[in-house]
Amino acid sequence: MKDPQPDGFHGKMIRTFTAALVALSLCSTAMAQGMIVPAAPTIAAKSYIMIDANSGEILIEGNADDQHPPASLSKMMTSYVAEVELTAGRLSLDDRVRVSERAWRTGGSKMFVLVDSEVTVEDLMRGIVIQSGNDASIAIAEHLAGSEENFAEIMNQYGNQMGLTNTWFGNSTGLPESMTGLPPGYTSARDMAELARRVIQDHPQFYGWYSEREFTYADITQSNRNRLLWQNPSVDGLKTGYTADPGYSLVASAVEDDMRLITVVMGTASEQARLQETQKMLGYGFRYFESVLLHQGERELEESRIWAGQSDTVSLGLADDLYITIPKGSGDTVRTAFDINAQLEAPVAVGDVLGQIRVTRGDDLLVERDLVALSAVEQGSLFKRIWDRIILFFIGLFS
Repeated sequence: MKDPQPDGFHGKMIRTFTAALVALSLCSTAMAQGMIVPAAPTIAAKSYIMIDANSGEILIEGNADDQHPPASLSKMMTSYVAEVELTAGRLSLDDRVRVSERAWRTGGSKMFVLVDSEVTVEDLMRGIVIQSGNDASIAIAEHLAGSEENFAEIMNQYGNQMGLTNTWFGNSTGLPESMTGLPPGYTSARDMAELARRVIQDHPQFYGWYSEREFTYADITQSNRNRLLWQNPSVDGLKTGYTADPGYSLVASAVEDDMRLITVVMGTASEQARLQETQKMLGYGFRYFESVLLHQGERELEESRIWAGQSDTVSLGLADDLYITIPKGSGDTVRTAFDINAQLEAPVAVGDVLGQIRVTRGDDLLVERDLVALSAVEQGSLFKRIWDRIILFFIGLFS
């Protein structure tokens, strides 16, 4: 049994541990003070953002909450909804979907499915992701929800769950109302970055579609509209879009070493401009920053005294992996502090919040997360509970 803490009745007991990052995650000794990070580049877009997909840290942003028509970026949510159904087993890649006349007649970018034909879900998904097929998007929407209007409601329910506060979807394609009879809705760069993050992390088994450069259906081969797949070997997704207002948009993601960046530009002047501005952000992010796994989720970080339980200690840790984004070479300035609630008392269930972890670099707070119980501690016997309360009485008496 650990010695009881003398300050048990005085708020929180704070125990601070200095945690230098593992040497392998640091740059060379010559860069121990960290790389000098210049100001972020100027981005020629109406709104833009770049985040570290692991930590969620924002590295660059400008007008990131401004609302714009989503255009074909809507199809990321269309494919996400279908991937939820696939993962849950309510939809199969081999299922065959009948193409309605409405889907077949829709203009814009097309997969060129035929009216009343039956197309597999897998082909339709590739048609949506790679070819940006409006016909494929509507076919999937009608198959899953009966109508595109009903499907848009489902899209918005998932958007609400993700916290997309500046997004509303009116249809599955992002096409203007003049072409579909349904409003396209609106979105923001910040929301699109979060949606991209969820597409990548929630259904990794399907994310490979976004990196495919071309897809052939009915003897018609079409290339992926994300030209960065040819220009930058680190890029593996995601989606382009265009409307007269705001202009040319692109959601992209790239990986170098252990770092994945997600970028969004909305309202650039041309197809080439959206590629150039995205490359500019990616170059800045990968050159000057690193993403570090500081603590793994569901791993014990601390063991704390607990009273009136069948066990005298409880294991504490994080529910999920904890990543931080820092300037390259600055890992030795990172500190971790655990603030554990005073006088923990059984019963405790797995996942109960028992404290916080705070990660700082210099005077900056990088992240704060809940410390949770990794193991359950049931209430002890009547004798154990009485005995522990006697101990706590004397602790309070003499503290």
